[in-house]
Amino acid sequence: MPRLSAVVAVLALLLLPVGGRANAADGPVVKLSAAQAGTGGSVTVTGTGWRSHTLLMLLVCGRATPSRGVVGGTNSCANGDGRAVTTDARGAFSRRLPVAEPPVPCPCVVHVATVTGAGAESDAALKVAGHPVAPLPAETTGGRLAILSDTRLTGSSGPLTWFGAPPSRTLVFTVGNTGTSAVKDPVFQVGSAHGVFAPQWDDRQWQGTLAPGRRAEVRLPVELSAGAHGDYTVSLKYDGKILAEQPWGVGRPWGVTLFWILLCLVVPAALFRIGMAVVDRLRPRRPGGARHDGHRRRPRPIPWLPRSRTPGPPPTRPTLPWFAPDSVPGDPAGRLSAPHTDSPTSPTTPTTKGPT
Repeated sequence: MPRLSAVVAVLALLLLPVGGRANAADGPVVKLSAAQAGTGGSVTVTGTGWRSHTLLMLLVCGRATPSRGVVGGTNSCANGDGRAVTTDARGAFSRRLPVAEPPVPCPCVVHVATVTGAGAESDAALKVAGHPVAPLPAETTGGRLAILSDTRLTGSSGPLTWFGAPPSRTLVFTVGNTGTSAVKDPVFQVGSAHGVFAPQWDDRQWQGTLAPGRRAEVRLPVELSAGAHGDYTVSLKYDGKILAEQPWGVGRPWGVTLFWILLCLVVPAALFRIGMAVVDRLRPRRPGGARHDGHRRRPRPIPWLPRSRTPGPPPTRPTLPWFAPDSVPGDPAGRLSAPHTDSPTSPTTPTTKGPT
């Protein structure tokens, strides 16, 4: 008996990992705490079987069932009330999600999808109390499209993109019709997502008819918003299913940065020049036309008036106030002192005494 118990224990240990791998191989699973809830309430969403440490987005979507998925894409979801969650090391999560009315009628689901990495999604049915219900659109049968090659982005941005113009590329891929009937003018959905944000989807119609068993190269334009830069992910969706994802690294528009640097240098310099001109105009003047720095302003010659070359009269000698006009030093008389008269009473003049 002890040996039998040991054998049973060893077999149980060997079978446990096999069971765990089988559950993980079934794909991601989503469960709700309640099958029905009203607007303003909330439900707890739990999931297992996801990749570990993966960012997920939880949305309440209309016009969807777990079997067909979200027919209208994320445009049928209440994107403003979505929640994000990251799985743990075992690929499980638990998150409380507020219930909001989607923009389209029910049937509704809680749609859980990966944000980055390989695409994976799962849906759980939810009845939104008070929200209208409408039948799903008829499912097309026969024609079925599949991606037969890797997607790629072709083209290059022009010089205006360096100054903030919207970057644009062309998404190229090969699609084949694996169904039994022809597909005419299929409508694809192209979405671009930046970082952890959900993609913004745009409808792109391909003009043409694809017969069963045929293939064709499809080119769809992709354009981002003005000034976009960083790491983007371009996704391709058809009939509510994501067919491919393509990374796109967009360079920074350095022309805009250069413009702001020049603006920060030119505008202060212009304001400084204007301010100095105003200060110079309002600066008080000294009497006599002298400037504030003590230098007298000199009249500038008028360039368009010719200068006279005719010799003028010789300059006159200045007269000193204590000299007469004819007694200026250096005149023809050669006098260097004030004039005086010879008086008979002068002691230096000899006198002749006559007879008395």
